[in-house]
Amino acid sequence: MTSSPPSAARRTVLAAALAAAGTAASSPWAATAATARPQVRASGLIDNHFWTSSTDWCSGIRSGTRALTGDRPALVIDAPAGRTDYTDPHTGTKAAWEYATWTSPEHVPTVPATELVASWNAGTPAGTWIAVELKGRYSDGAETPWYVMGRWAAGDGDIRRTSVDGQKDGRSAVRTDTLSLDDAASGLRLVSYRLRLTLYRRPGTGLTPTVWRAGAMASDVPNRFTVPASEPGLARELVVPRYSQNTHIGQYPEYDNGGEAWCSPTSSQMIIEYWGRKPTAEDLAWVNPAFADPQVCHAARFTFDYQYDGCGNWPFNAAYAATYDDMSAVVTRLGSLTELETLIRAGIPAITSQSFLAEELTGAGYGTAGHLMTVIGFTAEGDVIANDPASPSNEAVRRVYRRREFENVWLRTKRYNATGKVVSATGGVCYLYWPAHPTAAQRKALEAVGVR
Repeated sequence: MTSSPPSAARRTVLAAALAAAGTAASSPWAATAATARPQVRASGLIDNHFWTSSTDWCSGIRSGTRALTGDRPALVIDAPAGRTDYTDPHTGTKAAWEYATWTSPEHVPTVPATELVASWNAGTPAGTWIAVELKGRYSDGAETPWYVMGRWAAGDGDIRRTSVDGQKDGRSAVRTDTLSLDDAASGLRLVSYRLRLTLYRRPGTGLTPTVWRAGAMASDVPNRFTVPASEPGLARELVVPRYSQNTHIGQYPEYDNGGEAWCSPTSSQMIIEYWGRKPTAEDLAWVNPAFADPQVCHAARFTFDYQYDGCGNWPFNAAYAATYDDMSAVVTRLGSLTELETLIRAGIPAITSQSFLAEELTGAGYGTAGHLMTVIGFTAEGDVIANDPASPSNEAVRRVYRRREFENVWLRTKRYNATGKVVSATGGVCYLYWPAHPTAAQRKALEAVGVR
């Protein structure tokens, strides 16, 4: 079986970067660390930058927005900067909205990048929504257009959350949730970027979205079929709820029909519940009471991207996780299993994205063009313990995968598919969810993998 295969756009996200100069042996991203303690990142080709503090929200250019101080600083509407009409492409509904904006300072990542992936954490009460845009600067000084990285709401009563296809300038393009260069082999790179948030509300109301975190991961994606083997450094297993996506085969065709398409929301729900959060009975009242694990149906509905026509939009899953009380979430990359051990040691599981042939991951029993699973620990031998939602039942979800096989299918950036064709792979992409007020150990571990 295959699990949650990506769209044609997602399949080509890394295609341009695969031709970039450098091999796994010479790339800093291929290095692995010998120690399992929190440390400087093993990867030198990933940069995460997020705006989260009162100082951050007071920086840049504000038009109608203001910063909230206190326990969890945020950006909100102060006085609308204007009013506009928006016609939802998925419903045809045209409505008027008041809006306010915030444009970040220009951020220069530590690595000139071949791709950018935005993440945000926000609350959008009924009658509000947000748009997230990125504008990059090329290494030759030219700029990209303002690219829409998502039009998003926690609910679906006002707008349909959506990515936007067809955005390109002849040098870069947005493919679902990722801004990537068309020809990384040319040497062109994105050397800086700005983020723009537009907060919308129904005219004449005092409503506002609340944005706690926004930013992006910049990556210079290397060209590699294999990665160096890492040395085991931790034996620990976290106790994480187990849900199978296959429990839901054929459920809710309007949200991509359950089953193999629901690996991402099923993984997200497992981690959300690990942190002690879950939907209320009122939240789940819409789910058919005959369906088991209704919270997985809920996660699928509220991660669903109406343009992508699926639940696999990476930032939409992170944004969904952050709708729960005092949760933070990002999309990032890790550079090694050693970094993943650092997180597990601190009690932070990760949702990893990988693709592989059935024979490349012993015990999986399937091949996939794109699949999300939850890494919850490591055995004494260093093998990976995963809650794999592609399992036939909740009871079968816990799996142990061979360390060497797992790290290669997860961290490589290209592979051979079943027909022998060279195709892209995700290169260590993962979702990280954690409490908005982490412990000192959790904060140290996150900082060690480049997330603050």
